[in-house]
Amino acid sequence: MDVKDVFDYSKIQYTADGTVPVVVQNYESGEVLALAAMNAEAVEKTFSTGYAHFYEGGEVVRNANTQKVKTAYLNNDGTQLLIKVSQKGKLNAEKNAFSNFARQIKGEYNEIGGEMFGRLQRIVAEYRQNPEDGAYTSFLFARGVDRIGKKVGEEAVELVIAAKNEEKIGVVNEAADLLYHVMVLLNVRDVKISEVCAELCKRNR
Repeated sequence: MDVKDVFDYSKIQYTADGTVPVVVQNYESGEVLALAAMNAEAVEKTFSTGYAHFYEGGEVVRNANTQKVKTAYLNNDGTQLLIKVSQKGKLNAEKNAFSNFARQIKGEYNEIGGEMFGRLQRIVAEYRQNPEDGAYTSFLFARGVDRIGKKVGEEAVELVIAAKNEEKIGVVNEAADLLYHVMVLLNVRDVKISEVCAELCKRNR
């Protein structure tokens, strides 16, 4: 179903300068990519073409790193937009950053929650595309689906064993091992985590 068929953007309330703030989010990982603005023309182009357009420097532009709109949301009073996109490449290639919010100023690096699945998917894909000597992920890809599948099975058993003990850290570690190997297995079969999530959503209805 096309985004423009399910989103009534005529209800958007623009500010005095004719724009509406837009939060741009990666639809797979939930990572916030950018905070931008749209005017009425940018909104029309976004939903008629299916690709994000923004109002910058007095003109409507489309980011060089194509952002295909997957879903869109309007806040309760119609004054803010949230669009979830599939982004091609990195938003800031000069800084080698997938998002404009790559600089963390509070908290620990590992305090990102479910966003890590999106990051891990990209990391795994990069190792498949550009193998590195000595890298474990590259080693797994070189051994093929049978080896990867075997590791998934082994890690699943180890997680069950860890769950029989009282210590939480063992479950955390073994679950991390299992999920990592599952991500590698998904990649070798060209399955994205978003496809798995979509199936889970379908089952939840």
